[in-house]
Amino acid sequence: MTRDPLAHAAHPLSPDDARRLALELFIVGYEGTSLPDAYAAWLAQGLGGVILFKRNLVFDADGGIDTAALAAQTEAIFAASERCPWQPAPVFSAVDQEGGLVARLRKPFTELPPMRTLGERGDDALVAAVGRQLGRECLAAGFNLDFTPVLDVDTNPANPIIGNRSFSRDPARVAHLAGVLLDGLQSQGVLGCGKHFPGHGDTNADSHLELPVLNHDLQRLQDVELLPFRQLAARLPMVMTAHVLFRALDAQWPATVSPQILRPLLRDYCGFDGVIVSDDLEMHGIAQVLQPAEAVRRGIEAGCDNFLVCRRQDTLESALRGATDVLLGLDGPVQRDRALASVARVRRLRARLVRPHPTAAGIAAVLNDPQTHALRSALADL
Repeated sequence: MTRDPLAHAAHPLSPDDARRLALELFIVGYEGTSLPDAYAAWLAQGLGGVILFKRNLVFDADGGIDTAALAAQTEAIFAASERCPWQPAPVFSAVDQEGGLVARLRKPFTELPPMRTLGERGDDALVAAVGRQLGRECLAAGFNLDFTPVLDVDTNPANPIIGNRSFSRDPARVAHLAGVLLDGLQSQGVLGCGKHFPGHGDTNADSHLELPVLNHDLQRLQDVELLPFRQLAARLPMVMTAHVLFRALDAQWPATVSPQILRPLLRDYCGFDGVIVSDDLEMHGIAQVLQPAEAVRRGIEAGCDNFLVCRRQDTLESALRGATDVLLGLDGPVQRDRALASVARVRRLRARLVRPHPTAAGIAAVLNDPQTHALRSALADL
């Protein structure tokens, strides 16, 4: 097949075409330290992207990342995707590289402090330099999307998952510093993603393990949690949802699948027009509420464009069935049109992506240049 299935979406889609378009709505992870054959085949059929984790990396005897193996793996992702005959744009090659505890790329990559440390230092130039370094190192390693900055406002000292990942307990300060980091990151050709909408900073539970619940009303959300998202909406290419139940807004569904939250608050109130991506559908905060196929169907209804499935192939298969059914029109024409609009929105963003050409030598060149040494010296003084 060489034709673009989206070009024929004015008519009922065939099951094969619907599945191919559904693939574009996913960024996926997998087990192992090389690209599995099944995932390579999906990339050749239009899969939207891949995210790598620590489990996907090879380490040397001293505990450092084998940069040659990393570069070979990310290059394989792009090479597989380039076999897709109708999708010339690069795929998302993503990583969670925030700094502090959430950093998949460690030694020999630059060990960055938590964002709270930078926030307390109050040095915009240093935050911008950190953003640029994140971009330079990610791009050299073969990543064109970094799931950062964290826009959560850390208003709960007992929060088990955000904490010092947040720049500050002051929403205006979070917005400002996250914007500085974002601009630095994107100046190097790596896109950022603001997270976790509409705010995970005041929860007392970890959505990886259970569904957190917040009882804040709309006014409180507008004053605190939503402020960074609204201020950065025009600069963010992507926003990630939170698997959090905001009971005053939607007593039944977490934000990821809530029609009362995503479109009214993120699209309308904040004015965001980019790609809305779910947090991982395998996290217990959503998985204990909905099966993957149903989570995708409800997510599309709520306004999600893109879905993360970060580990299991069977979860991905189930989630793909949900998206395929929507594109086949089984949930009605309105839902089908929403899914097609999401495919188009994801494609527009992918058209902005840089196609890296990762090599071990290229990574070493970045890690050993004067800019890197200067930043590491500055960070050593924190």
